[in-house]
Amino acid sequence: MDDTRDRLVRKGDYVYGSFIRPEQVDGYINGINPGDRSDVLGRFCFSEASVDDAVDHARVAARIWGAVPLTDRAHGLRRFRQAIAKGRERLVSMITRETGKPIWESRSEVIETLKSLDVLIEKGVERIAPIELNDQPGRTERMPRGVVAMLTPYNQPALITATYSAAAILAGNSVIYKPSKFTPGVGQLIAELWDQCRMPRGVVNMVQGSGSGVGKKLITHPDIDGLVVTGSFATAMEVRRQVFDRPELPVVYESGGKGIAMVLDGADLERATYEVMTGAFMTTGQRHDTTARVIVEKSVLEPFLSRLVEQTRRLEIGYGFDGDVFMGPLISENARSRFRRYGRALEKKGHKAILEGQSLTRTSRRGFYVSPAIHEVDWMAGSAFLNEEPPGPTLLVYPVSSLDEAIALHNQAYYRLSTALFPSEDHDMEYISGRLRTGRLLVNRATTTRALTLPCVGLGRSGSGNEGGIGLIEEMTYPRAQMVEMRPFDPTYTLPGTHWGDERSDPLIELDPVADTGAELKH
Repeated sequence: MDDTRDRLVRKGDYVYGSFIRPEQVDGYINGINPGDRSDVLGRFCFSEASVDDAVDHARVAARIWGAVPLTDRAHGLRRFRQAIAKGRERLVSMITRETGKPIWESRSEVIETLKSLDVLIEKGVERIAPIELNDQPGRTERMPRGVVAMLTPYNQPALITATYSAAAILAGNSVIYKPSKFTPGVGQLIAELWDQCRMPRGVVNMVQGSGSGVGKKLITHPDIDGLVVTGSFATAMEVRRQVFDRPELPVVYESGGKGIAMVLDGADLERATYEVMTGAFMTTGQRHDTTARVIVEKSVLEPFLSRLVEQTRRLEIGYGFDGDVFMGPLISENARSRFRRYGRALEKKGHKAILEGQSLTRTSRRGFYVSPAIHEVDWMAGSAFLNEEPPGPTLLVYPVSSLDEAIALHNQAYYRLSTALFPSEDHDMEYISGRLRTGRLLVNRATTTRALTLPCVGLGRSGSGNEGGIGLIEEMTYPRAQMVEMRPFDPTYTLPGTHWGDERSDPLIELDPVADTGAELKH
């Protein structure tokens, strides 16, 4: 693929089926390539006033779209999938330019997006189709919520934005999404692809902007009916504060916090090393399910660490469009600073740097490059670093003496979205899986492994306990019971004490003689 450095045509916000540049500009997002800061995509203007326009049009569209038959809504998703498949290389290139990911990883993200849409079309319709009762005249319906607002992240900008908006739209909602300030170009391309699908105006809307301005305006708008937030735990906490006075608003939080691996005595160390390393350092350690911690039994600690360090040193770090690159840059200079500060904090607390992460400045391109960091944590000393999300490509190693100690340590971590388990054939898997408190258990697979057909629930601070995966489509709806009685009324089945049909001689209401105006009261 050619690395085109063309400045993207910034089209503005996508509202009511058209791209519109704000009349009153509140600010600009500067789009740059984190792998080569000389590659400037341009400035994206934004305005908080666009949120009001988007919500107003989305409310009207929600009433129209919610009445469209489910099968017809599925046709809209099929057209969206076709549009992505047709324009996939342009989308792949934009992902790499805005995130710095290697081109193979961007292509994998688009392929995963297409597969996720296939699952939504095939399985999603079944999940929200009405269920008829056999024993009585009634059924359960999944009703659309209305206007669903979304804040989407930079680490998988195409996958999450496309899949989540498609789930909401299949469920009968209208959507307003705000892309990350780091990936406005991908956000615009997703809107362009929706625009090709001949959807009713206002069903899909996109507003650009910062989280503190446009994002805050969107999530606090009184006319949204549902909210999906994907970001850090700090972002989730801020959103909770902003919507505190709307407890009726359904909110789905996905705050990640990264995953945990466990390498037990007798594990296949070659497999464990590969899965832990790739799970920790793919996407430069910036995915919500990246492996951030690995708990290792002391009997295999030395050979595991030796192999891990050896292989990590061999990882190819560089520009995303270059061949044979495994890891690109961090998303920003601020992210690189946090990565280095975290490493210094670990060393200050006495934890051992097995492989010290470095800022890489002597590279062929001027970007936010770093090398992976691996630290052995002396967690018994009182500063276990279990409660924070390690930034960037940082892997923390926790030596333990036994399986039970490993499980106990694992369950103390604040973030338990995904757990990669590397056991021996002799381990009692029923015992281990029954005691591990995690949202996703992967045996001999990296924490980044997932399938939309399976649920994904973040435990601890990793989410709000809502079901991800294909279950996300149910979060975009609410269940409504409907019971219908069409038989003629039979007075013989009235309740005791109602005296239905009895002749009564006493009046139901007695008038005060003083207040009597002579009007006749009929009863």
